[in-house]
Amino acid sequence: MISNFRNMLVACAASSAMLLGACATTEEPKPAPAPAPAPAPKPAPKPEPKPEPKAKPEPEKKAKPEFLNIEEKIELQGMPFAKAEMTADNKKELDTFIGALRKATKARATVQVSAVVVTGHTDRIGSLKYNMGLSERRAVVVKDYLVAAGVDQKVIFWEGKAFKQPIPVTKFCDNKMKRKQLIECLSPNRRVTVEVVGRAESLAKPKPKVEPKVEPGKPEPKAKPAAKP
Repeated sequence: MISNFRNMLVACAASSAMLLGACATTEEPKPAPAPAPAPAPKPAPKPEPKPEPKAKPEPEKKAKPEFLNIEEKIELQGMPFAKAEMTADNKKELDTFIGALRKATKARATVQVSAVVVTGHTDRIGSLKYNMGLSERRAVVVKDYLVAAGVDQKVIFWEGKAFKQPIPVTKFCDNKMKRKQLIECLSPNRRVTVEVVGRAESLAKPKPKVEPKVEPGKPEPKAKPAAKP
């Protein structure tokens, strides 16, 4: 009985040893490694800077045009005695006169007419009343001719002066002359004066400013002091 008990102890000891051996040899499972952190996202590429818009060059400022004051005058002399008519020469002279105003030159553009003054004249033969009427009719004839040539009627002013403004050279016409000779001598006074006032754009190029040349080694000239009042 004692032997049986001993055997049981031995068996128990053996079993314990085996259990301890098993426990000693069996390693505890290591914890799984932590997952590697996800790589940080790459920063978004910076947008390329937009090129700055180029400033548009300012348009060149055109210089204000300069205008010239125009005053022109013509004497249409030698009109028929006691008549309000233009001779062929009178018409030709007036056509040339108007054409010149409408034609540009190197110095100016065409003339912009502001006013036209037409004045009729007579010689001294006859009464003042008669010659005043005749001088007015002569002025109207020339005025109508200008309108027909394209001049604005609104800018035309006309009047008669009779024999109040004779041509100086006719002072030598003596009343003692024979009538036909006197009429011929006074021919320049039988006239119509046409005066035109207007303006035209100047076409002359402005002269460039000339700066004084300074020779090397020489000081620049000093400005003169302002004059004392």
